[in-house]
Amino acid sequence: MLYFRVRLSLYILKRHIGPFIFSMITITFIFLLQFLMQSMDQIVGKGLSLGVIVQLIVFNLAWIIVLAVPMSVLVAVLMAFGGLSSYNEVTAIKGSGISLIRMMLPVLVASVGVFYLLVLFDNDVLPDANHRAKTIMIDIRRKKPTFTLEPGQFSQEIQGHAILVRKTVPNSTELYGVTIFDFSDPQKLTTITAERGKVGFSRDMKHLVMLLYDGEVDQYNNSQPSVYQRMRFKHQQIILSAEGFSFEESSQSAFSRGDRELSADSMRNIVKNLLKTEKIFQTQLNGYMNNNVRNLISPSPNRFLISATGDSTRIFEQASANVSSALGIAKGILASMNTTEREIYAYRVEIEKKYSIPFAAIVFVFLGAPLGMMARRGNFGVSAGLSLFFFLIYWAFLIAGEKLADRELLSPFMAMWLANIVLGGLGLILTYKTSKEAVIIEWGNFMRLLPKRWISEETRDEISRRER
Repeated sequence: MLYFRVRLSLYILKRHIGPFIFSMITITFIFLLQFLMQSMDQIVGKGLSLGVIVQLIVFNLAWIIVLAVPMSVLVAVLMAFGGLSSYNEVTAIKGSGISLIRMMLPVLVASVGVFYLLVLFDNDVLPDANHRAKTIMIDIRRKKPTFTLEPGQFSQEIQGHAILVRKTVPNSTELYGVTIFDFSDPQKLTTITAERGKVGFSRDMKHLVMLLYDGEVDQYNNSQPSVYQRMRFKHQQIILSAEGFSFEESSQSAFSRGDRELSADSMRNIVKNLLKTEKIFQTQLNGYMNNNVRNLISPSPNRFLISATGDSTRIFEQASANVSSALGIAKGILASMNTTEREIYAYRVEIEKKYSIPFAAIVFVFLGAPLGMMARRGNFGVSAGLSLFFFLIYWAFLIAGEKLADRELLSPFMAMWLANIVLGGLGLILTYKTSKEAVIIEWGNFMRLLPKRWISEETRDEISRRER
């Protein structure tokens, strides 16, 4: 019997592996395609190398995997149990005395393993990947588009210079009728003209190199108006600074890390420090209220003594200014406390998210198994449709919860775990009802074996109604 149960567990898991891998590849591709379409305007026209684009895709795959794995689990469970139900394998398994919960047990164990691996991935891989992806995107935004020269149009892409060419040769570096205005030095205006030339970048892409032929250099000095220089040349090499045209990758420490670029432990330490800061602000506010505001509310008898010489106006103006100053300082402290509180909520939301999203892999097993048996369809279309519907609900709960938590209207725990609670509760109800219906049907099959005179007509009608 033990051997049969082990073989059955392996068989059920085997039915999940194929759909899981297929749905994982499909969902990852869809998310990746969506990311590339959103980032296309920042990538196209920058002359990026294939290696930079591959790095950008690889590092963004991290957050895609975190979302795709739970959704793939739901698709796989729906397809596996739907297929088992459509081929009446569930009936055969139940006939051997195996309950629905026992059939779900190997999948639940596997989902716990997926949950554990996703938590490790969220804390050890995802933060660094998000940080590297952000760094690369910042470097891409700083990179200027590829240098181009259009005939008859001034190009000012090189800082401090304006370049005009009369004619260019397609698929060549040759130029004709070249004019360069150099105004990088405020004290000098230099004009360079040439009949023809060639243009290209240095190997490190940091300099623009122009080889000019049959031209002249005219230079006018603003500090010495009487001095005018002209020099003719047969060939001349002009080197201009071309910063920004090459892709320069920043170091990982060049930019500070946001909450999505930190592990849960790092954010917990930050929250501890923020709580200490909040206590300091609270102490400062209490001390200030005790030492200053109380004196303004209950002054000493001689503090605002109105003199007979008519100085009462000056005394009340001074008191009013003191009150305004005290209120301004108190408001500043309260604003700092509110900012600190919002930061604490934001970090706590991200901490809870690192566990709630992976836990969805377990929730979706309870939801997918009974739905698959009820749908009795093992194809990808039905499973993907149901998965998309429930995942949209799950994602809507997450987004709404995060918005409410940012406004401090909902605790970070409830904001991130409410989706798991609602869908998990629905899954447990469906699992219970499916198991109960299965028990009734099996009991009805047993009752059919008994003589009809032993069973009342009401019982037979109830059994038929349940089976329908």
